[in-house]
Amino acid sequence: MKFSEFFIPTYREIPSEAEIVSHQLMLRAGMIRKLTSGIYTILPIGLKCIRKIEGIIREEMNRAGAIELLMPAVQPAELWKESGRWDYYGRELLRFKDRHGHEACLGPTHEEIITDLVRNEIHSYRQLPVNFYQIQTKFRDETRPRFGMMRCREFIMKDAYSFDTDEDGANHSYEKMKRAYYRIFKRCGLDFRAVEADSGTIGGSYSHEFMVLSDTGEDQIVACSSCNYAANLEKAEIKTEETTPAPDIQLAPIEEIATPNAKTIEEVTTFLGIPPNRLVKTLIVRSDEETVAVLIRGDHELNEIKLKNFLDAKEIELADEKTVMDITNAPVGFAGPVGLKVRIVADMAVKNMVNFVTGGNKKDLHLKNVNLERDFHVDRFGDLRFITPEDKCPRCGKEIRFLRGIEVGHIFKLGTKYSEAMKAVFLDEEGNERPCIMGCYGIGVGRCLSAAIEQNNDEDGIILPVSIAPFEVIVLPLQIHDPSVSKAAKTIYEELNKEGIDVIFDDRDERPGVKFKDADLIGIPVRITVGVRGIKKGEVEVKLRNEKETKTVPVDRCSSFIKETLNNLYHEVSPINPELL
Repeated sequence: MKFSEFFIPTYREIPSEAEIVSHQLMLRAGMIRKLTSGIYTILPIGLKCIRKIEGIIREEMNRAGAIELLMPAVQPAELWKESGRWDYYGRELLRFKDRHGHEACLGPTHEEIITDLVRNEIHSYRQLPVNFYQIQTKFRDETRPRFGMMRCREFIMKDAYSFDTDEDGANHSYEKMKRAYYRIFKRCGLDFRAVEADSGTIGGSYSHEFMVLSDTGEDQIVACSSCNYAANLEKAEIKTEETTPAPDIQLAPIEEIATPNAKTIEEVTTFLGIPPNRLVKTLIVRSDEETVAVLIRGDHELNEIKLKNFLDAKEIELADEKTVMDITNAPVGFAGPVGLKVRIVADMAVKNMVNFVTGGNKKDLHLKNVNLERDFHVDRFGDLRFITPEDKCPRCGKEIRFLRGIEVGHIFKLGTKYSEAMKAVFLDEEGNERPCIMGCYGIGVGRCLSAAIEQNNDEDGIILPVSIAPFEVIVLPLQIHDPSVSKAAKTIYEELNKEGIDVIFDDRDERPGVKFKDADLIGIPVRITVGVRGIKKGEVEVKLRNEKETKTVPVDRCSSFIKETLNNLYHEVSPINPELL
């Protein structure tokens, strides 16, 4: 490929719309262009990277025994209503009606479609297990699209769906996909970690997210400093120590304390001269059609995902001011559990507290020396808060640390959530009808590219791993009109092409500085510089994008040297753990 015949519209300036490095560099390198909010055209050089990532994914999916197909992007509402997700999924589901008035949506994921296919085509245990996958465009109407292809509305995704006869088989399929994901992300040159995660709107009993470690990542990861435990912040469990109050602690009589204009945690604790962990905040929450009071220690934060799962609710949200007034007879900031007529749930950290402070259900009033059971009753206790740096690992009890990450993949144990709802059943060996056990497995293809750029860049541009770079090698003649330079450069280019190496020839009549800047900005792993001085000595210069030094190589050994160099670069991103093979 000649540079002059390709389309690489590079920018020198940083686009004002781009907030993070990957978004800036993808625009500057001519990989993407914005069409509208959260929707991008992928330009040729970006598409070459995407296709290489897809190639790695296909190889590993096929290697793991998955079978590729392609499902429709437009999905009928009937299937989503059958699974129960039409209303549950939320506003990210782009719904519409066709000319006949039939409701449909643009697919954000394909559990319903694949389950419908399987229930119509697979009827016997002899046809199982099976795992289908596709690489297809998805659409999710994100509330706040941002960061380029990191969080957009239209995106390319690999999604796979496994069907098994029993739990052992489903676990085997899950582990097989987990190993395949390790190989995929390793081959893409990513520094990543698999973490336990919430299953969200997909559902199921168990899931792992694959997080690319990056300071600019949207997601926070909790990892143990000793054992292998890791989870995203929403999922991270709390290790609660079961304690009982010391026998010499007396339950003090409850007191009303006037707290004029003090309603936030900071205002109340400062006014009363107590630490936040001596206060219990009462949050009034709407859970589907029910109003619930949620108790959280003053120095902790409510985890709404945990609460949603705990209450088995479709949606939860903090109650509005009118509802808070109706329930507590007080404005927001003064709610307390004493005397409430609604169901009360509490975080486990509240269970062992004594003589604590709560709101008094009256403006400018708080209660001191409040105690469980004596003054109010909690219907259920649970893990309802976010983990903090002061907490210990829920597995081994050692110190935890917080990291940031970019989610590039998510795998789920779905169980029978969809197969039971949609009657995807098979006949077992005894002729009994049983639901298929399902799993699903997703990878954000564009996110992989964005994440790789977030991890691999410098002040000059992108430093892509060789496996997903748009080209493996660039041949860069400095004096394009000099016959000796032009001839040598073309000879090297043609030899590399014959060897099957993905090479681009920069035949532009541009200053050397412009060519160097574009090569660095685009992130091509190997640069061969051909100049008059070197050719007189029978030499060319070879430089790796991720190294500072330049090597001098004889022209007649250039092709073999590049092959060896590329083999070494590919070896760096190949899975070496035997357990992943």
